[in-house]
This record gives sequence, C-alpha cells and structure tokens, in this order.
Amino acid sequence: MAALLGFFLLLLLQLGPSACSNVYIVYMGERSPELNPALVRDSHHGMLTAVLGSELAAKDAILYSYRHGFSGFAAVLTDRQAARLADWPGVVRVVRNRVLDLHTTRSWDFMQVNPSPSVGILSGSRFGEDSIIGVLDTGIWPESASFRDDGIGEVPRRWKGRCIAGDRFNASNCNRKIIGAKWYIKGYEAEYGKMNTTDIYEFMSARDAVGHGTHTASTAAGALVADANFRGLASGVARGGAPRARLAVYKVCWATGDCTSADILAAFDDAIHDGVDVLSVSLGQAPPLPAYVDDVLSIGSFHAVTKGIVVVCSAGNSGPYSETVINSAPWIVTVAAGTIDRTFLAKITLGNNNTYVGQTLYSGKHPAKSMRIVYAEDIASNNADDTDARSCTAGSLNSTLVKGNVVLCFQTRAQRSASVAVETVKKARGIGVIFAQFLTKDVASSFDIPCVQVDYQVGTAILAYTTNMRNPTVQFGSAKTILGELIGPEVAYFSSRGPSSLSPSVLKPDIAAPGVNILAAWTPAAAISSAIGSVNFKIDSGTSMSCPHISGVVALLKSMHPNWSPAAVKSALVTTANVHDNYGFEIVSEAAPYNQANPFDYGGGHVDPNRAAHPGLVYEMGTSDYVRFLCSMGYNSSAISSMTQQHATCQHTPKTQMNLNLPSITIPELRGKLTVSRTVTNVGSAMSKYRAHVEPPPGVDVAVSPSLLTFNSTVRRLTFKVTFQAKLKVQGRYTFGSLTWEDGTHTVRIPLVVRTMISKFYVNA
Repeated sequence: MAALLGFFLLLLLQLGPSACSNVYIVYMGERSPELNPALVRDSHHGMLTAVLGSELAAKDAILYSYRHGFSGFAAVLTDRQAARLADWPGVVRVVRNRVLDLHTTRSWDFMQVNPSPSVGILSGSRFGEDSIIGVLDTGIWPESASFRDDGIGEVPRRWKGRCIAGDRFNASNCNRKIIGAKWYIKGYEAEYGKMNTTDIYEFMSARDAVGHGTHTASTAAGALVADANFRGLASGVARGGAPRARLAVYKVCWATGDCTSADILAAFDDAIHDGVDVLSVSLGQAPPLPAYVDDVLSIGSFHAVTKGIVVVCSAGNSGPYSETVINSAPWIVTVAAGTIDRTFLAKITLGNNNTYVGQTLYSGKHPAKSMRIVYAEDIASNNADDTDARSCTAGSLNSTLVKGNVVLCFQTRAQRSASVAVETVKKARGIGVIFAQFLTKDVASSFDIPCVQVDYQVGTAILAYTTNMRNPTVQFGSAKTILGELIGPEVAYFSSRGPSSLSPSVLKPDIAAPGVNILAAWTPAAAISSAIGSVNFKIDSGTSMSCPHISGVVALLKSMHPNWSPAAVKSALVTTANVHDNYGFEIVSEAAPYNQANPFDYGGGHVDPNRAAHPGLVYEMGTSDYVRFLCSMGYNSSAISSMTQQHATCQHTPKTQMNLNLPSITIPELRGKLTVSRTVTNVGSAMSKYRAHVEPPPGVDVAVSPSLLTFNSTVRRLTFKVTFQAKLKVQGRYTFGSLTWEDGTHTVRIPLVVRTMISKFYVNA
C-alpha cells in the first residue's frame, strides 16, 4: 500500500548494477572556488584522457561532468580503469552507478495552512512568494491547472536555470510557476541501453509520463484549482503548500521506475548552480544503507546544504519494521508519512440484508442486481496451495470458478496487497473483490472492478455468511468521501521506521507529514500505460507524498526567514511538531497492533507549520559540525578534506555523534552516566527567559544544567548540558522522553531516545 503500488509493484527495492554495467561516478568533493566550471570540466577530461589513452576515448566515455555544486564526473569505465582513478590525487571516492526507486483538497487544511488566520504561515510568507522548489522526480505535466502562473510576479533575477527542450516539451511550457525544467538520462541509458519509447510510454524530455513527479510538484507548490477530484471523490479546492512558490523540475526517474546515481548527482549539481531554495527528493534505496561518502543522495544533499539549500527526502515505504528508514544523513530533512481525517467508504449489503462498511477508491458503476460472492480458498487453481488462494496471490485462482463472481480474499503474511488481489481476480474474469486485512487508512486503487477493504472481523463475518448459504450474494454501495470524522494524524503503516541502521545516534525520521490518500495533480498521459484512465488529479499514498508537504512548508519558511540555515529550518520543524492528534490524544502508529507512536515513527512529531514559523529557539549547525560527524563515522581526514575543501583532522571520541547539535538527543548505548551538550539560538524576542521541563525516558534519570536560559540583545546563543543516568543495570530497550524549553509563548521540544546497556554483556553461544 504505497505510492505507485499498482504501477511499479515493488517499492524501495535496492537494485545493484547489471552484470554488463560499467558506469562509475568519480567523486572529487567540493569544487575549488579558484576554478571556474569550464576549467573543472577540462580537468575531468584530462584525467580521463590520461587513463583511457586518448581525448576521443575520454569524450566517448564521459556522461556528466559535475562542476557547479561540487567536482566529479560519471563515465563508462572498466573495473581496472576505475581502480586507477580511485588512486588519483584529489579523488574522494569512485562508486558504481546504482539504481534508486521512487518512493490535495484536504491535507493543507488539516494542517491549518490556510489564509485565516492572517498571522499564520501562509499569509506571513505571502504564500511562499519567490521561494524556488527543485523537484527531483519523473518530470511534470505543464498543462495541469495546478501549474498556472496567474497572479505570480516575474521570475526572480537570481534564477540561473533553464527550460531544456525535448519530446513534446519546449521553452513555452515553462512560465512564471515552472521556471526550470531539465532531464537526465545518460546514466539510465548507460545501464540499460537506449530508451525504447515504442514499448515504454515515455517522453524524452522533462514531460511526465508517469504522474508521480506531477503529483509531488503540485503537492508542494500547486496553484489553487477549484472542483478538483479523483473520479468524483475528494472533491474540493486543490492547492499546494506554497501556491506562489516557483518550481524547478529535474527529471531523473523514468517510466520503468528507475533513477540512476549518475543522473541524480547531475541534477543536484545543476540545482545548486541554478539557485533553488529547497530540494524535494521522493526517492531512495532500501537497506543495507551505503556509507554516506558512497551514497549519491548523501553526497548531493551535503553540497546543497553547505550552499544554504534545504534538502527534504522521503523516509521510505518499508514500514512498520524498525531500522528501515533511509536518507538518514543528519543534514537531510527525512519525512515519515501520516494520515489525515479523510477516508472513502462504501456499504456492503449481503443477501441476508446484513450490512457492513469498508474502504474503497472505486467510483465506477455497480450492477443494479446482487452479485454472487465466493471465498477465494474454495476456488483455488489446481497448482495453488490454500494460503496463496486465500490471499488471491497471482495465478492462484481457478478462472472458471471466478468468472462473474465477487471474490472474498484474506491478507496473509506472504501476500498483503489488495492491489495484487484485484489484479488476480480481474485476470480470472471476476467482477469484484472484498479484501479482509489488518486495516489501515491507506486505500488501494481499483479502477476496472470494485474492491472494498474491510478488517478481519468484518471479513470473518462475511466468510461465515458465504459458508452457510447455498447461493450467497452481495451488493456494493457507491463510494462516499468522509471528512472530519476520523482521528488523525496517525503514522502510516508503510512508513519506514527508525532507528537508522547506519548512524543510530542520529534520530530518523525527523518529522511526519500527510502521506496517505493525498489528492494532487496527475498526468493524463499515464492512462496509456496504466488502468487509471485519463484523470487530471489522483489520490496516492507513500512517503513520496509526505516529502513534498514538508518541501512546501520549507518554502513558506524560507520566504518568511530567508536567512535561516537549513539546520535552523529543520530545527523549527522538529521542535514545534505535534505529538498529539486532532482530539488531543497521543498520536498512534498503524502497526500490528496499533500502538502509541514514538520518535522512531515520527521524529519530533507531526508537522505544525504555523508554529514552525515562530519557533523561539533553534538548534543551529554548519559545515564544521557535519565534518565532525563524518569523522565520527570513521571516514579518513583526507577524503573529508577533499569533500568539504576544509582542512579536517579527525579526532574521534565516543561522544562526538551525541554532541552533534541536532534537535534531538539519541543515545544508543547508555552505560551508567553520560553528559551531552546542546546550543540554542534565540530567534524570538531578544529579552526572553526559557525554563527546562523534562519528561525522562523510563528507567533513566535526566538533569539539565542550567535549567534557566536568559537571553538579551547581546546574548543570542547559549549552551546547556544534559546528563543521563541509567537507573537499572540491565540490558534495556529503547525508551523515549522529551526536553522542552518554555518561555510562556514558545514551546521548544526535542525528543530524548535512550537505550541502556550493561558494560560487559555477553551472549552465550
């Protein structure tokens, strides 16, 4: 149940390079400010010429020269040539080209991002006016009403980007809303060969053939569109979070669902040069996570952040399992997905007049007469076992017995997807599906035949009816949009959870935002390559959808506070987030079973944009902080120096990561007593006093010194220490608490995450 579920089938699947691939990225770190981009490009060609033996061979081999935001290049090389370049002076890393995958009428109102009150973030930021959001995705459908430029001023003079022409896309497709559009395919074609647009519906341009990029771009910065809906559902005014922000489109993902490292890094390089304020990146690769210096998203985002660009990434769709969160570098804003207070329900009426209610996105016509219903396990194909048939796994049903019937399927551990069940029944010529499951608010798409999702209790009742009746029948009612009658937000089932498997002392995800059943602009052309049909708006779910919500909020914050650093922006989001739902209850997590959410589910909590605009205090960080973090990860000093163009002498201490000035404190291994420090910067009233309030993690004593922070016109930054003392000498699990600074106006809250450890702990073989 995640974004593009019916289109790509597998989400966040890490694909290694193909056997014949020999595309390498030669990463050389920060570009020297003394060298202009042309000289940097020439130096790259010179290196390749020396290794390959001729200028012609170098010209044929090189795919990209990264020369704006950082230095490096992508080229087709043999393993031996790559090894030679790895030893070249100034080369930080040589890494193989990898393939990464792609990861509203209500959501913004749900977060109270609207013109009223006049003191809110939307009015205060002038609707995000002149903020520039770069979107790395599948492109854009420029004719969508969401990308009209009515009422938007001239393109900011600082903008250096361009609109690159291509298949069914030219400069006239850009306007004052879409101010840049580029596309990158050299890395993809070096991996897979020439894009075959005969077999794959795709545009060799920034035009979006899939819909994913159009959806994310309009979520972040779409214009107001009246009467938007998806086949009659979720009707209302669609808009993005920052309706007057500008969009710069970088198409790095293609209709196959693939996005290659070389192309992504080229897009980062261009975006830094072009002058974006925010980068929205709804993609990534599943664990095991590569080292930060080997991961293009970490590399590209690092250089963007050092240039003042906020980089927002999706957390991944591998939940609800722990240690699945991706994009975990401390300089990235990593976004989990939450629900909103809207769903889509339909009535199920059995032949005995018993009625039930389930979730559905099917809005087509239903037969006037009752339909026969059959249990999937009773109509298994000859070669299928009962478990496969029960869940309607592909090929598990007898087509003769399915034809003309509604099929009752049950989710199993091996087959959890309602969309898979729909495809199985449809291919067997069935006319409908009831899918019993562990129920979440993420509703599967179904277009050709109705699919109604129910919980196991309702499914079991329907099964009892089908078993006891000789000719069981069912009728479906029409889908209806239900608004404001659900508790929300909740952390979505599919949203990847922390802790980070690469750097557990860095709390991830950072923040949660709406990512379930989000209505946004779509690509009409996607109808040609899918069963959706031609639509201008579509409902979709995933952390791909929550990511652009935060990107839109960041654009608003940058309009209000143009001088805030990326770390200050992240801090404002995290320290003002909500840990309670719209009814005042503690947020819960859609796990099995539901449970109280914790920082590994949502970081600081669910985003509160209006409070983020005025956080009071922020936890600042800069390049030197990130250098110390990289040192603490064990990377060598020379590589870090090349990466940052700053001299780095790594002096690793056990507390280095814990003392990183993050808006959270995570201690994966507390042995006895530990003291860490944090520094806060006052961005509120000059004369203010903040008192500390601690909710200690269970089993841990926490003391803050000093417990009172006094700011004035000359004192804007203050440091405090937090001491943790384990109360029990046991091998513990993670427990959670919080530290909040309050001045009567602002509430600045950071999560505390601690796991106690015994100093000497042995496991007997």
